[in-house]
Amino acid sequence: MHAPEQAELLTLLGTGLAVVGPDLRVLWINPALGEVLDVGPRTAIGQPLSQLLREPALASQLERTLDEGRGFNLRGLTFGVARGREVTADLAMQPIGNGKVLVEVHPLAPDLHGSETPLSATLRGFAHEVKNPLAGLRGAAQLLERRLAEGDLRQLAAMVIAEADRLAALADGLLRHGGTARIGPVNIHELLERLEGLVTAEPGAPRVRHDYDPSLPDVTGDNDRLLQVLLNLTRNAGEAGAQQITLRTRIEHGARLGERTVRAALRVDVMDDGPGVADELRDVLFHPLVSGRPDGTGLGLALSREIALEHGGDLRYVSRPGDTVFSLYLPMERAHE
Repeated sequence: MHAPEQAELLTLLGTGLAVVGPDLRVLWINPALGEVLDVGPRTAIGQPLSQLLREPALASQLERTLDEGRGFNLRGLTFGVARGREVTADLAMQPIGNGKVLVEVHPLAPDLHGSETPLSATLRGFAHEVKNPLAGLRGAAQLLERRLAEGDLRQLAAMVIAEADRLAALADGLLRHGGTARIGPVNIHELLERLEGLVTAEPGAPRVRHDYDPSLPDVTGDNDRLLQVLLNLTRNAGEAGAQQITLRTRIEHGARLGERTVRAALRVDVMDDGPGVADELRDVLFHPLVSGRPDGTGLGLALSREIALEHGGDLRYVSRPGDTVFSLYLPMERAHE
């Protein structure tokens, strides 16, 4: 297998990148930036970057980068993209010679009104990219299967079809995750009762215990997305071999969530007595396409943490054999207001 060329690596990066020329027009963008801007490379190339981002002030900053021959950063720039959406991002501009500037676009974590996180944009871009090749791969494997007699080669063709179907389902799941959240009051204990009903209905489900703080007020969020987070956590515990799951709720004062400290956060702990997180997965557990099971998709925890972040919260864990705790944090400021 040959080593990827530099241009190929830039195309595969999840960071949004663009190169602009001396006239400040786009010479090249990678798929990640195209996904953020909801625009194809053919449409973007040749346009002034300030016009593409609908931010006229960007032109003077690009000119300054070229004139002074040094990099500049813009923090928290909000610009318009397709269909009336807005994206807030940090931009880094660096001269790369021959009158060209490399621009990096790092979207910031969104609110709950439909903007995508970098993770979501990257995963959805991946899903769009693989769907057509998968359809072609499946069609070719079907033709081979029909023409081959019974035997090992036909079984291999059938295996290719099955794997193509699995990856297509994975891509569909990624694409369905998009859309605007439905925001409203969330009674966390009613949500956990729904969760318990789903968990205990599955064959061989672990026992479920409660340790609730009954004084907790409602929080603001999307009931269905938060239920999906907790369902992912409990199913992971069951599939890892846990015999008992404890659902615990608490208020945590002065919680650190990302770059800010909130007065109070609601914490939901999903505790299990399973074997714990494998050492080799501890640093990459929330990365997309990382799974501890041979049949896992590696998306459940990545999307769960994304949902926590879009609620202004976080998803964390501590683990040792027989005692693993995943904690969902949700800020309570909105409930107080």
